Amino acid sequence: MALVAHFDLELHQMDVKTTFINGDIDETIYMRQPEGFVSGDPDNIVCKFKKSIYGLKQASRQWYFKFHQVIISFGFEMNMVDDCLYHKFSGSKHIFLVLYVDDILLASNDIELLHDTKRFLSKHFEMKDLGDASFVLGIQIHRARSRGILGLSQKNYIEKVLKRYGMHDCKPGDTPVAKGDKFSLNQCPKNDFEKKKIEKIPYASAVGSLMYAQVCTRPDIAYMTGCWDDI
Repeated sequence: MALVAHFDLELHQMDVKTTFINGDIDETIYMRQPEGFVSGDPDNIVCKFKKSIYGLKQASRQWYFKFHQVIISFGFEMNMVDDCLYHKFSGSKHIFLVLYVDDILLASNDIELLHDTKRFLSKHFEMKDLGDASFVLGIQIHRARSRGILGLSQKNYIEKVLKRYGMHDCKPGDTPVAKGDKFSLNQCPKNDFEKKKIEKIPYASAVGSLMYAQVCTRPDIAYMTGCWDDI
């Protein structure tokens, strides 16, 4: 996103429909005949997979392999650090592609190259073109291109988290921790009674929810979530 803002790149989003059925199967897998589709003796006749389906443990991996083969055939190269980031350079034109399961972000300095990539993907997979990226993985994208500004917000996600844990009416503070607050392992439950009592408190889930916000858009709470995670 920093590169998109700095170089004023076009930023579009696409979604892959029925993602996991695109994967190819490179091993022999059988399944029981599905209910309502019984042929012959159901106890002795089974179905053999020709393609990947939802629920198959190999589905995610096979989908990635399929997508990788398709996208590199169009001249894209995989990033050396992140396997889900691809790039393509053609003279002064360049485009970046980010894949997260079925969500795709495309960033380019050339609108025609971006549209060519969209058309290519649509020929190989059933795609949904979402146009300018505005909301991805629960993160809202705010952009003011004339001012070179690109902002990320998880307002909706954070409001859901607060409501989930009964804190939607809480008052905001200037800092995520009050001066003098101390946290230690001594505050953890020490006996069976205390452990039983805290089982009803979704502590780990709450901390995990905050850590997701911290990693994506709220680095200002990193210290506090780190303290809670260590307890």
